[in-house]
Parts: sequence; structure tokens; C-alpha cells
Amino acid sequence: KMSSGAADLRQRKKQNCTESDKMAPEERNKENSKLGRSPKYMLIQRFAKLFFGCLAAVTSGMMYAVYLSTYHERKFWFSSRQELEREITFQGDSAIYYSFYKELLKAPSFERGVYELTHNNKTVSLKTINAVQQMTLYPELIASVLYQASGSEEVIEPVYFYIGIVFGLQGIYVTALFVTSWVMSGTWLAGMLTVAWFIINRTDTTRIDYSIPSRENWALPYFACQVAALTGYLKKNLNCSAEKFCYLLVSASTYTFMMMWEYSHYLLFVQAVSLFLLDSFALAQTEKVHEVYKIYLFSLFLGYLLQFENSALLVSPLLSLVAALMLSKCLQMNMKKGTFMSRLLKIMYIYLVFTITVTINFLLKVFVPHKENEHLLKFIEVKLGLNTTKNFTMNWLLCQESLQAPSQDFFLRLTQSSLLPFYILVLIICLFSVSQVIFRRICGEPLKETVKLEDGRIGERPEIVYHVIHTILLGCLAMCLEGMKYLWTPYVCMLAAFGVCSPELWMTLFKWLRLKAVHPILLALILSMAVPTIIGFSLWKEFFPRIMTELSELQEFYDPDTVELMTWIKRQAPVAAVFAGSPQLMGVIKLCTGWMVSSLPLYNDDDLLKRNENIYQIYSKRSAEDIYKILTSYKANFLVIEDSICNEVGPVRGCRVKDLLDIANGHVVCEEGDSYAYSKYGRFCHEIKMNYSPYVNYFTRVYWNRSYFVYRINTVISFQS
Repeated sequence: KMSSGAADLRQRKKQNCTESDKMAPEERNKENSKLGRSPKYMLIQRFAKLFFGCLAAVTSGMMYAVYLSTYHERKFWFSSRQELEREITFQGDSAIYYSFYKELLKAPSFERGVYELTHNNKTVSLKTINAVQQMTLYPELIASVLYQASGSEEVIEPVYFYIGIVFGLQGIYVTALFVTSWVMSGTWLAGMLTVAWFIINRTDTTRIDYSIPSRENWALPYFACQVAALTGYLKKNLNCSAEKFCYLLVSASTYTFMMMWEYSHYLLFVQAVSLFLLDSFALAQTEKVHEVYKIYLFSLFLGYLLQFENSALLVSPLLSLVAALMLSKCLQMNMKKGTFMSRLLKIMYIYLVFTITVTINFLLKVFVPHKENEHLLKFIEVKLGLNTTKNFTMNWLLCQESLQAPSQDFFLRLTQSSLLPFYILVLIICLFSVSQVIFRRICGEPLKETVKLEDGRIGERPEIVYHVIHTILLGCLAMCLEGMKYLWTPYVCMLAAFGVCSPELWMTLFKWLRLKAVHPILLALILSMAVPTIIGFSLWKEFFPRIMTELSELQEFYDPDTVELMTWIKRQAPVAAVFAGSPQLMGVIKLCTGWMVSSLPLYNDDDLLKRNENIYQIYSKRSAEDIYKILTSYKANFLVIEDSICNEVGPVRGCRVKDLLDIANGHVVCEEGDSYAYSKYGRFCHEIKMNYSPYVNYFTRVYWNRSYFVYRINTVISFQS
């Protein structure tokens, strides 16, 4: 019966687009004549609704971009600072991304700049890297081309152009969420509420405040556009031109998203699982879902070619799942309908796809040469409690706030803004409605061609079911890793806003309650306007003054010690010098001075991770000779000790860098439940400051201030036993 229902959906899909487009106006004209409305009046009304909705969406995005720019200026006093002080605001991996953007602009030609990035041997000592592939520098390539092609050199400084593009993309991000909620609910009031919740919960919806050049800030706006287009594409009774437009937008945004972020295929895998479950219960037109699968395949293939034959895309779970789904579809098509085997395959469809996916992924990893991040698999094992380790890198990753379970403060913030309660309400109603629809499908009842308001069946709309499944899957990930909340919370805002503004959702609830005292349709229409209006006014009253205070309050970001360090390096250090220190500081040194470094704050390369762990030994209890051998093995000439790491007093004992090094090096002794660090050598970063032998034989202090101590690594040493 489920298979016959799916066949019905396929048959409806195969109807001629032109016929459906011709029939739709006739049906609308009949309905309008009953209501006493002329077609011209309805056309003007629809145009006005579309115009003001688009105007509100674009205005919301532009205002959010301006808000981010103003907040950034107030936070860093950007316009009143020198170039060096501006660049220091880029920390960690952000500094590396922006440094390559600077290099592209300094290159004699774009082609030469790209060549130098793909054959880069001036960033990390003793290592030639393809920076474009390894660090996904396509955003920087696009930004540099736009900056030079638009003739902006004489109009705007490179840094303003760069961050302006990122803030503009965030505006597109918000506009896409607005449109998605609008398409689902039918009213742009839902879009306004989505934007309000997004901005109020900015701490949990975006990382733009902390890391402007991060890959997700470039990529997620394209994913939001893809989701908006996919939402429209999945709708029933969509006219041919709108369907083609949505399809093209899904194709373009999917490929662009994949090029902007190295982890994009994992997020697309979650989306593919959502579509697979949607199709498995015959709640969407199968042909549409499989067209999206083809878009995934095309994007993976094109991405593989343009990303220098990136083998990570070939062994990605997305490719394995899509291949399994295509193969399963062929198996089903070759089976005669109504036979026992076809019904058995339908029952075991999910298990079949899962088995084929795992098998294909295993075979691809066996036969396709790839550099798999083993540390990622080990991290998952340790995170799930399947293994324990003393490895410094693993424990350091586990200590990162973004890789831990979300705190209670996160849920408290969402509750205070009323987002979480309404999301749970909308989710419960949608889940119950979807469950009813699935039960009806199992019983053989076909889906309705068009779901009317009085039907109260919101679970029969495929785009709604998709978003319910998608937010649940992302929510499960967010409950495990706090960093995943930046993927989940924006769609929580969108789904909650859609729900409270949708008359269909309220009508679905009233159908269950069997209201008789008040006409349910009238009450649903009233609540779909009244509830979001009340929420909007309460949010305005409570949070608008806070936002205005943020924009009016001048914050001070001043780091004179780092400025002095960078100035000294540019004036005193030899051009060919190589610096060693913490990866985060090395990123800033590379950006601000251009000098070569021994490590980078990147965590997708096993060799760089090993370098980081070895150079972090300067904060361990190792001998001067050991540290000297490590540093000279990477051809380092200068060592930078950070007082903040050496004397770190972390909130969680055992997660400080020096604690993790002591555990990894076996320098921790446990007595009566307490842990003590013990070694026959003192902590290197402390001992080297004492200026006594043997440290002075290996290292010579050449510069220091309150935060940093710089030592030249001596080239001529007489080793003594």
C-alpha cells in the first residue's frame, strides 16, 4: 500500500507543467468569483503582498549587516586604529585566512598569487603546502578578484572591503531565513519574527563576533539560501517556472556552499538523511527528492575536480549515501509492483540503504587513496566514552568549549527570549501531525492533492516535514557538541516563527481539541496574527534597549604588548627568521609581519597537529636540550614564550595547556585521589627566564615585555652530558 501511494505521487509529478499552470488560474478565478472578487483585484493584492514581503526581507538583511558593522566598529574602534592594530583583532585561524588575502593583493598578478598559494613554502618552515586546498581559500580568491576588478583600491581599504563582504553575506543569511519562514507560513510576519529571534540570540546563532573570516561565516549564508530554495522546491502544486527557479537556486547554492567550507559535505549529509526519511514514508514526490540527490552528485564531482582532486569528497558519507539511494531505487524499479519481494524491500528499505551506504563507504576508503583525519575518529571514540587517551591533541580538543556538551546557560538564554518554549510547542504539534499522516499512509489512505486550512493536516506538507526532521537531527548534534548550536539555533528561530504565524498549525491543534464554542478557522486566523504580535512587542520592550546600548557603548580593545612584539619583529628580526611558539600567536605573527613560522592554528592536517604538540613542549617539564632539539628540527630561529600560557590559571583544572602536557608526558603522579605534576626538570617556560646554565647555552633573550619573552635559538652549542 505504501508503494502504491508512492506511485500515486510519481504519477502526479509526471503531469504536464503547462496543463497544471493553465488549470490553476481557472480554479482561482472560480474561487474568486464565489467571493465576489475580480481576478485583477486578486492580482494586485498578490503583487502588493509579494512586493512588501520582499522589501521587508531585503530591509531586514541590510539592517542586520549595518548592525554588525556598527557593533564591530564600536567594539574595536576600527576606523581610528593603525593597520597593525586592526590586524591584531584577527586571532587564531582568522589571522591565517586574512594573511593569504593580503598576499593575493600584493601579488603582481592574480595568476601569480594563486600559484604562490598552491605552492606555498613561505608560511610553514620545511613544508610546502597547497594553501588553497588545505585551508579552503576560495573566499579569499573571490574577495581579492572582486576588490581588484571593481577598482576599489582607491575607494576603500582592503580590510574594510573584506569584512564588508562577510557582513553582507550575514545579511543574505538573515534574508534567506526570512524567506524560508515566509514560504512555509504564507506571511512575512513570520520572517520578521525569525529575524528578531536570530538577532536577540546572536550569541548562539552565529560566531561572527569572534571570528569574522572563519569558513562557516562565508559558507552558511549559501546553505541558508539552499534551504530556502529547497523549501519552495518541495512544496506541492508548484507552477513550472517557480519549480525550475527553485531547482536552479538549489543547484547553484549547493555547489557554492561545498566550495566555501571543507566540512560542508557533512552538513549536506545530514540534509540528505532528512530527505531520505521524508521519501521513505512517501511524504514527498520521489522524483523531486532524487533530483536533489543528483545535485549532490554533481556538486561532489565538480568540487572534486576544482578542489585539486580532493579525495575527502570521494570518501565522504554523503557520496556513499546518495550512491546507496540511487542503487536502492534501481532495485525497487526492477521489482514487479505488488510482488512479495517488492513489499519486503519496502519494509526493509531503511535497513537496505544503511547497509549499502556502509559497504560503499568502506570500499571507497579501501580503494581511494586519501588522507583521513585519524585524530577525528579517535576524538569521536573518546567523546563517546569508547576509549581513553593521554594524547595531548585529543585531550586539548576535548577541553575546547565548542566540543563539549552545551551548558545550562545556553538553554536559559533561549528560554528567556521565549524561543525554546515556542519551538518545543511547534515541534510537538508537527510531530504528532506527521505521525498521523504516516499512520494513514500505512493504512493505504492517499495524501490530498491540496491541503486546505480547514483540514488541519499540517503534517501532509512535505516542506514542513523536512524541516521538522532536519531540526531534530541538527538538535541531536547540538546536544552533543556546543559548537553545533550555530547550525541548529538559526533553524530553531525559523521553525518557531513559522509555527506561531501559521494558521494551519493552530488549526491542526484545534482539530485535535475539537473546539465547538468558537469557530476554529476564525480562531486560528486570529491567533496566527495575535500571538506573533504579542511576542514581537514583548521582545521589543525587553531586548531592543539592550541592543541599542550595545551599539552606543564604546568598548575598548587594546593590546599594547602584542603591538610592541609585532613592531619589534618587523624592525629587528632577520627577514629569513623562523618563529616558534603557540599556534594562535604564530597566526598573528604571520599576518602582521609576514615572517615564516613553525606551526599554524589549523586542525585538519596530521603533520601540523604533530608540530603543534611538539612546539607546545616549551610549556612542559622537559630539559633545555630536548626543547632545543625540537625547535631546531623545524629550523626555528626565535622562540616566543607567552606568559598567559606559562602562568595560566584556568577555570577547569586539567584543561590548561601545561596540565595536558604533563599528562601526555607522564609527569603526573596520583596520590590519595589528588594529582601532582612531577619531573626532574622544572617547567621550561619558567626555568628559561632565570638565565642560568644550561638554558643560557641554548637560548639568548633578545626582547621581552609584560606578556611575551623572545629568545634567539643559538646556532653553536657545546652539548654536555
